[in-house]
Amino acid sequence: MTYDLLLFLHVIGATVLLGTGAGIAFFMLISNRSRDPALIAHVSGIVVLADGVFTATAAILQPITGYLLTQQAGWPLTEGWVVLSLGLYVLVGCFWLPVVWIQIRLRDLARAAHVAGRPLPARYHQLYRWWFACGWPAFAAVLGILWLMLTKPVF
Repeated sequence: MTYDLLLFLHVIGATVLLGTGAGIAFFMLISNRSRDPALIAHVSGIVVLADGVFTATAAILQPITGYLLTQQAGWPLTEGWVVLSLGLYVLVGCFWLPVVWIQIRLRDLARAAHVAGRPLPARYHQLYRWWFACGWPAFAAVLGILWLMLTKPVF
């Protein structure tokens, strides 16, 4: 595979990770503000699907295309910006994996509240706060990785 094609695929993957993450956060935030269990159940169902289809696929392919790019470009994996990028990538995963589980629970709790004709339970609000808190460091780390990929600073 040529360097240009690998770079294109890597940039597309980074775009998908950033765009899907931002979109998911926006839609979850807006639907949550409604406090409507039916709306939240519907939106969170789409969010869980989008995370599985787009985010997970890009998350799997990013390190593969990144590794192949380093090999073709001749950058050692011990290069400072590469090491920091990989560390931030692991950090993103440490926040993203619990977020996926939380999104599934939020969806299920909203569905149950909707079916029962009840307001969202306290557990929903507790999990939502955790979801919100986990999103910030993950999003910041993705931005940091993008900056490192673009600037390739020397450490």
